[in-house]
Amino acid sequence: MIKKAMFFEVLADQQVKCRLCAHACRIKSGQRGVCGVRENREGILYSLNYGMVVAENIDPIEKKPFFHLYPGSLSYSLATVGCNFRCLFCQNHEISQLPRETGDIVGRAVSAAEIVERAVRSGAKTIAYTYTEPTIFFEFAYDIARLAHEQGIGNVFVTNGYMSRQAVDAIAPYLDAANVDLKSIREDFYREQCGARLQPVLDTISRMKELGIWVEVTTLLIPGLNDSDEEIGGIADFLRSIGTETPWHISRFHPRYQMLAGRITSVEEIRKAAGIGKSRGLKYVYSGNVPGEAGENTFCSRCGNLLIGRYGFRIERLNLRESVCPDCATPLEGLFNGTIAK
Repeated sequence: MIKKAMFFEVLADQQVKCRLCAHACRIKSGQRGVCGVRENREGILYSLNYGMVVAENIDPIEKKPFFHLYPGSLSYSLATVGCNFRCLFCQNHEISQLPRETGDIVGRAVSAAEIVERAVRSGAKTIAYTYTEPTIFFEFAYDIARLAHEQGIGNVFVTNGYMSRQAVDAIAPYLDAANVDLKSIREDFYREQCGARLQPVLDTISRMKELGIWVEVTTLLIPGLNDSDEEIGGIADFLRSIGTETPWHISRFHPRYQMLAGRITSVEEIRKAAGIGKSRGLKYVYSGNVPGEAGENTFCSRCGNLLIGRYGFRIERLNLRESVCPDCATPLEGLFNGTIAK
């Protein structure tokens, strides 16, 4: 299905400038933007993947990952094809890069109302726009999110953060939380590994925090590329600047896509990175893709009491009393009872 796009500017000679993401693509008639799913047709920009669902599952919210958002709940998760990044290590490249590599727009045609109805029937607490990049199916996500909001269902983005400020502000009234990939704190990494820039990602994270969206951040730790002590410390310093309560998930890399020659991140490297994050003053630093690690658990930032015990995506212990530590009454920041605890 196609739908007239949001956020574009009409230029001379039937050209348009897309204002959805930080690429700000200037697109001639008959051509598509960097994402491969937005096409200029005689001076009008269209979303080609509207309602074309390519992945749809009911997941634990911890899988996204969100650790401070309705622990133990389910999230109705969906995606279309496409992405505005070209990460050489993409974990879902079969669907994220398809429009850029072949031009194909595949998926099952589903309406926004049908998605919300399915989410209600599933008992999910939230709808997650995930697997690929939600920014590039923004119109569909926006329509779903508004309907879900009316039904009392939360909305969460799992995103690379490469959104325009205009797009962030538009979705904010309906977006409860976002997990933003902060892949590096270096401009050259974003340019060479992702085909993008760093600053727009930092701006999106900061803007979401300003707007009251609950934000968690994930960094995929890739040996030899973004795992130096200096870089890890730099990411931690940025997160501290926007709020020490911001959960940081440091995730284990497995070779994928065009980075098959890489090696899996060791558990020791994950532990070391987490230790750097904590030494810089961050309250909640988590180990990702390493089930059974103590780094999966949430502890009280004041007394160290175990508040949420996890094994992989499973909650094994939930030791909270009205979102506060039962031992010292320190609040646990996050979204637990329909409102953000700060």
